[in-house]
Amino acid sequence: MGMKEKAVPASLGELKNSGYEIIPVKEEIRKNLILKLTNGEPVFPGLIGYEETVTKYLINALLAKHDIILLGHRGQGKTRLLRQLTNLLDAQIPIIAGSPVNDSPFGPISKFGRDRILEFGDKTPLEWVGREGRYGEKLATPDVSIADLIGDVDPLKAMNEKLDFSHEGVMHFGLIPRSNRGIFVINELPDLQARIQVGLLNILEERDFQIRGFPIRLPLDIFIAFSANPEDYTNRGNIITPLKDRIDSQILTHYPKDRLTALRITEQEAWIERNGSQVEIHSVLRHCLEQIAFEARADKDYVDQSSGVSSRMSISALENLISTVERRNIGGARVGGKAPWQARFMDLDGILPSLTGKMELVYEGEREGPANTAHLMITRSIKSVFQENFRDPYNRKEKNPEENPYFPLLTWFETGGNLTLRDDVSEGEYEKMLLSVPNLKEVTRTCWLKQKEMPAEKELPILMELVLEGLHAHARLSKTNITHGYVYRDVMSTIMA
Repeated sequence: MGMKEKAVPASLGELKNSGYEIIPVKEEIRKNLILKLTNGEPVFPGLIGYEETVTKYLINALLAKHDIILLGHRGQGKTRLLRQLTNLLDAQIPIIAGSPVNDSPFGPISKFGRDRILEFGDKTPLEWVGREGRYGEKLATPDVSIADLIGDVDPLKAMNEKLDFSHEGVMHFGLIPRSNRGIFVINELPDLQARIQVGLLNILEERDFQIRGFPIRLPLDIFIAFSANPEDYTNRGNIITPLKDRIDSQILTHYPKDRLTALRITEQEAWIERNGSQVEIHSVLRHCLEQIAFEARADKDYVDQSSGVSSRMSISALENLISTVERRNIGGARVGGKAPWQARFMDLDGILPSLTGKMELVYEGEREGPANTAHLMITRSIKSVFQENFRDPYNRKEKNPEENPYFPLLTWFETGGNLTLRDDVSEGEYEKMLLSVPNLKEVTRTCWLKQKEMPAEKELPILMELVLEGLHAHARLSKTNITHGYVYRDVMSTIMA
């Protein structure tokens, strides 16, 4: 149950004299879990948004000493969660030195271990294995074999030692036996062929296995966990019914349920600190970036919902957004910018590679194309964030157009005004371009919904750009791509042109 002495026993006799007690791995996990809960320690640190759902059910399963499966779409942290299970193991445990299956000194299961005890007795040398050495993991693929997971007969060993193929000494152990007295994880379980899944049945229920049908049984002490994507049940394979029945607890994972939770996850996982580069991203732009994933997960016309939209999309997008700002300013002298550099809404164009590869498209999405679908999700995201922060540009309660607070701004565009906003200019030039539009600054202040929390002067440029983007998202302004930026015009004049 642990050692108080600093010097660990090096032989079986020393281990006996120390009073060390060896317990099954599931009991060990339960013991350490109870200790963490008693002390108020976080059981799965860094997993945000799972506190009242996944974590709660997983703790219940571990207390019940269950084998588990995590079922959920890609990018929901399943593998990360399973790898944290090692934190519930003891810091180190003793095994018979050289054992291929982590034989317990008090009850070896392999012929190697038993022979060592017979040969050396209390002088049997021991090794101490740490947490990471007791964790095994395998990504299920169609080419995984029984030999990979469980083991096979080694003909060379049989020939060299002149042993019969049914002799235990010629067995080559696979990944699962080598994880004895530890944790073994199989990711993407449905990708495992059905005949291979059948080979796991005895391990889950009777805790033993056979190799090549020979009557050699090794009672394993092991905690087994699986992960799977719901998509796999219909598209790539399935989990055979007897195996599902023998997995004690099935725990459903999920994407962040709200944007604030998603923001915390992205900021925790993304590479933001850039070796001295300082990039500032206004909260409205950060919310917009995070909202893109929510828009994609809600869209059924273009995005395949059975596949899910990974949280890695937002993480990658944030990193590419920062890189876009870096690329503009890294030359300093060319744009006259000094750190901290400000991100702009037009910089969202730089995140397209993070979006196009993270969304599986249905037929209509394929027809539209990945880039156009990504642009559509960005536009919807901007529209959503704009509506949260600014007045509705289509307020039906206003009897006359002049009552609309956006009327002075829209009138300027309707009478031939246009704005060319470039993405390769300094912060000062960027602000000057926005201020060249009459009434834009005043309209931004007037239409800001949180009038008791008026934005600071330095925040106005990004908010002015959001007003333009929001009016475009509501089809009140047109936006045309140019080589280094956009041109905003009146919608009707653009159609006539």
